[in-house]
Amino acid sequence: MLSPGSLGSATEEERGSLTPEANAEFLRRWAAWVDSVGDSLVDPGAPLHQKIRLTSTGADRFEDTKVAYAIVEAPSQEQVLQMFAAHPHLGLLTGNSIDVLECPAPPA
Repeated sequence: MLSPGSLGSATEEERGSLTPEANAEFLRRWAAWVDSVGDSLVDPGAPLHQKIRLTSTGADRFEDTKVAYAIVEAPSQEQVLQMFAAHPHLGLLTGNSIDVLECPAPPA
């Protein structure tokens, strides 16, 4: 199982410059991408907000560039890279990227 995470480097101003039409087009392209991935998509994901890091000394809010996640199942990381190469997040704003993380089964 692999868990790609979307990263956004846009400033608040750049994100605010997206028109309702651009957002609607992004959602249309995202829905088409979901259809193209098919059954490999285990969890289509969601935006990531209100991040809190828990440590042995407490919990603190934090900010980073991770903006969303999705979970897919595929035989190889190469196949996942091919699936996500056409993800509309990559073209939404300059600097957007997707991290692909392998999530192997826990040891028996």
